[in-house]
Amino acid sequence: MPGGSCFFTVVTERRAAILANDTARDCLRSAIRHCQHVLPFHVDALVILPDHIHAIWSMPPGDCDYSKRWGIVKRHFTQHWLALGGIEQPISESRKNNRRRSVWQRRFWEHTLRDERDYQHHFDYLHFNPVKHGLVDKVSNWPYSSFHYWVKQGVYPDDWGYGREIYDFLSESYGE
Repeated sequence: MPGGSCFFTVVTERRAAILANDTARDCLRSAIRHCQHVLPFHVDALVILPDHIHAIWSMPPGDCDYSKRWGIVKRHFTQHWLALGGIEQPISESRKNNRRRSVWQRRFWEHTLRDERDYQHHFDYLHFNPVKHGLVDKVSNWPYSSFHYWVKQGVYPDDWGYGREIYDFLSESYGE
């Protein structure tokens, strides 16, 4: 939907935990900024986990080409990550023939956010994800998330997402 907002899940190849270090997270931030310079969009929310990313992007009016943007982000990240000595998964003959690296899964998951309720559910799901995966016991303990920005903006209280009730709510909402 041109000018709309989308929720994304982007996963590393074979779920390798390459995003669990500062170098990779810096490369990812740089790749997103580079892409925004080439093809503008707004990052509404982002969480970086060891083996995947969740993001909500708002596209500019009249533009819905998020696939091209993710291609730029992945390519920029991969080039810089490998140049800095980052690892990749073993490369198959098919990947070699198609000049593809083994850092990211080829595809990503996208969901166009239909309305404010849908947006809010995905916004909460994204921020709660580190707790869901057992990386921390409360959302505010995960430093690689836009959650902290939204606390400063007054959208969330600092203790949001702490407790079983929110996990049950989000699990029911997303069938996970």
